[in-house]
Parts: sequence; C-alpha cells; structure tokens
Amino acid sequence: MSNAISAIRASTRPHVQEIAQTLAPRGKEGVLPPLMILLTVVTGIVDAVAYLKLGHVFVANMTGNVVFLGFAAAGANGFSVAASLLAIACFLPGGVAAGRLAARLGDDKLRQLRAATAVQLGLCGAAIVVAGLAGDGLGTGGRYALIALLALAMGVQNATARRLAVADLTTTVLTLTLTGIAADSWLGGASGARTARRVVAVIAMLAGAIIGALLVLHADLAAPLALATAILVVVCAAADRASRREPASEPST
Repeated sequence: MSNAISAIRASTRPHVQEIAQTLAPRGKEGVLPPLMILLTVVTGIVDAVAYLKLGHVFVANMTGNVVFLGFAAAGANGFSVAASLLAIACFLPGGVAAGRLAARLGDDKLRQLRAATAVQLGLCGAAIVVAGLAGDGLGTGGRYALIALLALAMGVQNATARRLAVADLTTTVLTLTLTGIAADSWLGGASGARTARRVVAVIAMLAGAIIGALLVLHADLAAPLALATAILVVVCAAADRASRREPASEPST
C-alpha cells in the first residue's frame, strides 16, 4: 500500500510543480505565465458577454465568427453577417495596433504586455460606459459599438500573446491546447509534458465563461465588463511592477 501511495505521489509531483510554476511568478518566464492565465479568464468573460448578450458573436475567438458567418450566409436563424463581419473587421486592426506597439517598444516582453494591457483597459472602459448608458435597452447601435470595442481589445490581447510566445498560453485558442493534452499524453505515446499547464489554461477559460455568463444572466451587462477591466488593471500593474524590478526580457521569437 505504501509503495502504491509513493508511486502516485511520484507521478503527480511533476504536475503539481508545473502548476505551481504556471501560477506563481518564478523561473525564467517570471510573472508572464500567471498573467497569461488571468488574460485567459478575461477571454472567457468577454466572449460570454458577446455570445449571450450581443447576438451569437465572439469578440476573441475568430474561428467561431468565421463559422457563424457561414451559418448566417446560409440563412440560419440567430446569426448575423453584420455582427460577425464587424467583430473580424475590428479584431484585425487591434492586432495591427499591438504589432506596431510591440515594434516600438523593442523586445522587452513586460513592457509590451504593460502597454498592450493599458490599451485594452481604455477600450474596455469605453465598453463599460456604453453598457451603462444603454442599461436594459441595448439597441443595435449599442450592440455594434460593444462588439467593435471588445473585438479591438481582444485583437490587441491576442497579438500581444502571440508576440510574448509563452508556451501553451495563447489566452484564446484552446483547440491546439486540447490537442496537445491528448497527443502528448502517455495514451498518445508521449511523456505528458506540460499537460498540467494546458489544463490550467482550459480551466481558466472555462471559469471566465462561467463567471461572465452568471453575471450577464443574473446581474447586468456592465458587471462582467467591469470584472474583466479589474483583471486587466491587475495584469497591467503586475507587468509594470515586474518590468521595474527585472532586467529586460529575452528577445521574443
């Protein structure tokens, strides 16, 4: 019995250590992994808002919008060509802006994250204002304004996460994450490396979606946006603090 317990502890210890390294600011990646996890939670929150309140559209997951666009073009009920196109059209300039911002800041990853998150804060703050002014009577104009603002913000976040290139923490795309969990597992003939980090990312997205949906369904539209903004404040402040006390990050790849 004691041998079995020891074997279980030995097999789980690497995963526990990996979770600790992901959630705590230690190791060569520093504070970036836990901040990417927080941004993953933000993604779940804002996409819950978009899908449940803005009309079957995503502001972060563009794969879904391309599929929804196809559904709408085919005449399926409940989907909007205009909303999907608007989300994609605003997401792309957000990515362009983040790319140009990163190019101006150089290779310091913490400065890139701080600046990008500050831009997101401004956009999400504007979204809160729109939601607050609309109240329960969100019309077409308000809905499109929120889609545009949030898609811009998530375009900035996605492009920045791509630049930072923190392993398995894209903050949005979970298809490859889930594929990695399966393909790199012992069932797939591999060692299961980074499985724990990938699972944490999936849980973060799920948690954000649950929290966002609960706030949309039982509070009001501004509440989940305020929570997402508060998380962005934490990320921005942590990146700023880390950038002041740590040497410049290694050049991004």
